[in-house]
Amino acid sequence: MKRTIFFYFFCFIYFNSSAQKVTVSGTVKDAENGENLIGVTIFDKTNQKGAVTNNYGFFSYSPSDKEVNLIFSYVGYEPISIFINVAKDTILNIELRPSGLLSEVVIEGQKSDPIQESTQMGMVNVPLREIKNLPALMGEVDIFKVIQLLPGIQSGSEGASGLYVRGGSPDQNLVLLDGVPVYNASHLFGFFSVFNADAINNVEVIKGGFPARYGGRLSSVIDISMKEGNMKKFQGEGSVGLIASKLTLEGPIVKDKTSFLLSGRRTYLDMIARPIIRNSTGGQEDVGYYFYDVNAKINHIFNLNNRLYLSYYGGDDKGFSSYNNSWERGGNSGTMTSKEEAGLGWGNNIAALRGNHIFNQRLFANFTGTFTRYRFNLFTEYEDIFKENMDGNIARNFYSANYTSSIRDLAFKADFDYIPNPQHYIRWGAMLIGHRFAPGVYVSQDNQRPETREGAIQSDSRELSIYLEDDFSLGDRLKFNVGAHFSGFKADTRTYTFFQPRMAMRYLLDPGSSLKFSYVQMAQFVHLLTNAGLGLPTDLWVPSTDRIGPQESWQVAAGYFKNLGYGLEFSAEAYYKNMEGVIEYQDGASFLNTSEDWQSKVTSGEGRSYGLEILLQKKSGRTTGWIGYTLSKTERRFDDINYGEWFPFRYDRRHDISVTAVHKLSERIDFSGTWVFGSGSFITVPEQRYQHSISVIKDSNDGYADLYVDHFESRNNFQMRHYHRMDVGINFNKTKRWGERTWNVSVYNVYSRLNPFYMDISYNYEKERNMLRQFSLFPILPSASYRFTF
Repeated sequence: MKRTIFFYFFCFIYFNSSAQKVTVSGTVKDAENGENLIGVTIFDKTNQKGAVTNNYGFFSYSPSDKEVNLIFSYVGYEPISIFINVAKDTILNIELRPSGLLSEVVIEGQKSDPIQESTQMGMVNVPLREIKNLPALMGEVDIFKVIQLLPGIQSGSEGASGLYVRGGSPDQNLVLLDGVPVYNASHLFGFFSVFNADAINNVEVIKGGFPARYGGRLSSVIDISMKEGNMKKFQGEGSVGLIASKLTLEGPIVKDKTSFLLSGRRTYLDMIARPIIRNSTGGQEDVGYYFYDVNAKINHIFNLNNRLYLSYYGGDDKGFSSYNNSWERGGNSGTMTSKEEAGLGWGNNIAALRGNHIFNQRLFANFTGTFTRYRFNLFTEYEDIFKENMDGNIARNFYSANYTSSIRDLAFKADFDYIPNPQHYIRWGAMLIGHRFAPGVYVSQDNQRPETREGAIQSDSRELSIYLEDDFSLGDRLKFNVGAHFSGFKADTRTYTFFQPRMAMRYLLDPGSSLKFSYVQMAQFVHLLTNAGLGLPTDLWVPSTDRIGPQESWQVAAGYFKNLGYGLEFSAEAYYKNMEGVIEYQDGASFLNTSEDWQSKVTSGEGRSYGLEILLQKKSGRTTGWIGYTLSKTERRFDDINYGEWFPFRYDRRHDISVTAVHKLSERIDFSGTWVFGSGSFITVPEQRYQHSISVIKDSNDGYADLYVDHFESRNNFQMRHYHRMDVGINFNKTKRWGERTWNVSVYNVYSRLNPFYMDISYNYEKERNMLRQFSLFPILPSASYRFTF
């Protein structure tokens, strides 16, 4: 039956495509830097039809008449109108200039399609310029902090950069950088993401209604594209903040032919703290922490039909401490030297080699080879050396332990865009991934014991996916995006396969409003084992195995979308998501027990989430921003936890509100502010404590000891205080002879709300009950930064 449906589907595509003979195609770029523009609208005023550029600036349009009047428009750029007589296939390479008439805070990178036009649901293009104008935590602008302000997307705790999308876990987000998965997107224990906003060109977030071209995760897709490098001239930008500085350089290697981008960022917390600590300890102790990241890209144009990109990202977090001391032993018998070192580090290395090829005016292809690796390392070692004064004998006592975890992918994929006519936009492709998992290896040794190795055995897996989708119209009001994603995974002796249908539709009620509906099925073959309470990146990526199967989900959503005019857009989406195969540590289990296989420490269960998301967004004018509200409920159920009953997900947030605004007071000054509110997260606390005595034998004497046992009625049975916070910022802009500079002053948590970071549970023996103590992270926190472009 499925084969028959797809046979008719291809026949339908063929007969529709053969009716069109002449095509106008080409690319659209920024006239000042040669950057490809994503989502430019091409509208034929004569035929009342059009097209949109893809992620590489390519478009294809087949008019029904020979005479066409094409209008190229993009938010933040001056439109261009072109009259041509299309007697044969025509190639146009268009350059748009930034508009000097628009407000500086107008959202750039936002697709120009009105919200009611597209079939896509649950998608937001994150405004990069808005990101840089919003208040910054400790002076550091962060993409994920802005994404957390969108409806349906929540942070785990105060300051964290983890994303919980529509009841999903962080591992259920497919985070792509230039098409390459990023397995850990956090710096500074989760307070910042690894993405340097100065090196980013476009950010797209999809929460539901996933097109067939995306797969491998259940909850969201965060598709981030790096800048390609200025083809016209050399330029740069950077900033200096309280904890970090960064610099981005780009320009032509060969003008209009080859360009480069190089961007770097580093914190200097260690440089500030180390001298102070050394001073206070007489040079005996050294403690520090820093992170850095580097983005690099080369973009080369061979000819009109062929283009090559080479991109790289590398970043690390490093924390360390050391202690050195020497002293004379009693009686002047000798010298004792003691050394201790400990540290942790984690980081990503990502590379992509991508080639674009235009086969003809209707067929565009993208071939990509990728490499990604995430690794975590935790080590400690000490050494005591005793040297006798009399005979010079040396006694050495040492111990070392090293814990490592990593995941590495090698992949190749091919993607094709085929645009037979304005009513169809067809995509298909395939991807092959080679996974290598090393989910926790513990190596230790001392002076009496040789090196011992415990933990999981390194394993290799293969993942294959194939997809096909078509975005097509039936008349003027009805539009569909229909497709399928097939994926398979080889795990040990089993092979898992999933056929995942995807469907979205849009019905125009009138030119300014529409109703949308979507249904998707998703499958995920990798899992993340999370120790929620540790606050360290000790989470382990593990594959599906013979014992632990893949995760699956289906999601249905419906919504109303309205263009209100004056730059205002309104949307309301309701969704229901069901998840199977989600895993969690069993009670009392953790990554620390390396002698036990991880598969025996976890349990598999199910989850469900449903809710309503409302967004009112203003995209143009002197004041821009949005108001978002989410009403939702998220639950999990495991046979081995909570007596097999449903319980609230730790980050189930019933109410979530976000308000953001940027107001341009003048050409030189703009204000910004955000306010967020979220229902409290859930934790598990004992509801009763029982005391009983047990007999003990010590020194041949009988005795008794009191034993206290906590009783937990249910999992996540206590809700912490609600979270709310206001941030404000102001930018002072000035044009200089060499470029522009901006002073940013931000205040995080203006009214110093003490929001819960975590709770400490202790038993009060006098009152005979558990006492909860809240720990908070950030009170009011002012910061400043200096940004510049040249």
